[in-house]
Amino acid sequence: MSVTKSFTIGVSHDFAVDAKGHYEAAIEEICAQHPSLQFELMPFAEEDTPTAAQLDQYDGILALATRLNRTNLTGLRRLAVVSRWGVGYDRIDTEALTDAGIMLAITPNAVRRPVAEAAIALIFACSLKLVTQHKIVESGRWRSSLPGLGRNIAGRTLGSIGLGNIAGEMFRMSSSLGFGRMIATDPFASAAAARKLGVEMVSLPDLFRESDFLCVNCSLSAGTKGIVSRDMLKLMKRTAFLINTARGPLVDEAALTEALREDWIAGAGLDVFETEPLPLDAPIRNCRNVILAPHSLAWTEELARDNSRESCANLLAIAQGRLPGGIVNRDVIDHPLFQAKLEKGSFSR
Repeated sequence: MSVTKSFTIGVSHDFAVDAKGHYEAAIEEICAQHPSLQFELMPFAEEDTPTAAQLDQYDGILALATRLNRTNLTGLRRLAVVSRWGVGYDRIDTEALTDAGIMLAITPNAVRRPVAEAAIALIFACSLKLVTQHKIVESGRWRSSLPGLGRNIAGRTLGSIGLGNIAGEMFRMSSSLGFGRMIATDPFASAAAARKLGVEMVSLPDLFRESDFLCVNCSLSAGTKGIVSRDMLKLMKRTAFLINTARGPLVDEAALTEALREDWIAGAGLDVFETEPLPLDAPIRNCRNVILAPHSLAWTEELARDNSRESCANLLAIAQGRLPGGIVNRDVIDHPLFQAKLEKGSFSR
């Protein structure tokens, strides 16, 4: 189905800084097939928060780190869809979007494998003391300087806070790696889905007590913020590792810093932090038993390509009067404002 009416898409300004060279090919590809889709870079917005007037110049928004709240969504009449380049949407008030008749769509297919691979990479890097070994050679020393031996993962317990899209892929990939047990906690996961993955569902405290590698794979919300708390960290084995590739605020960073300094746990692998970029004076930088990455460990060539294609496909679907994949706020589908925007010809300007 072609797009016969003009459909203008605003590309959030941060793409030009944080993803330059990684999204343009997908836009060119889709525009070549559907010239009625028009993409334009949005003006710079302070703290990534466009005004309502800026947002309502577009039928769709391709968003990277855009902040959307009830203030800048109030009174919008034109905007129909926000397509998030990725899956995290903690900067977006989904209830306010729904009330405004605006759909939010994300890219679960694109991120599933890269983020799962990132978590597994950190598991191996932590267990084999990869960064420590690199620093020893870099400084001109040799293996006699190792502070201790690494550990094999065979027979260990792999745990996950969350059993959704990414965690499921991580467990599927890990099933042949020799873990003795795979466990998770997730109030929304079905027992049948867990059994299919070979995962045992346990309570949150038991997850912290029993995991040798505990991966954070849940979304950030009011209910999950700080879920990795001081009390929970105290339950972990001294030989265990914490891996976070989800969102920084899921972890109490001060408590984790204390845990690392005082050897409550063996170490951590972190791709995300409470404040990003990570401040130069952040105490966790000085912990000897942590591996740090700049929230880009999963940013592979394939992720950039597939995120761009999937997010553009979401926008194209709405322009053609269809529902996209990866819908977050499904309640909006029957909203009269959204239905009016979805009707054929509603994007004529």
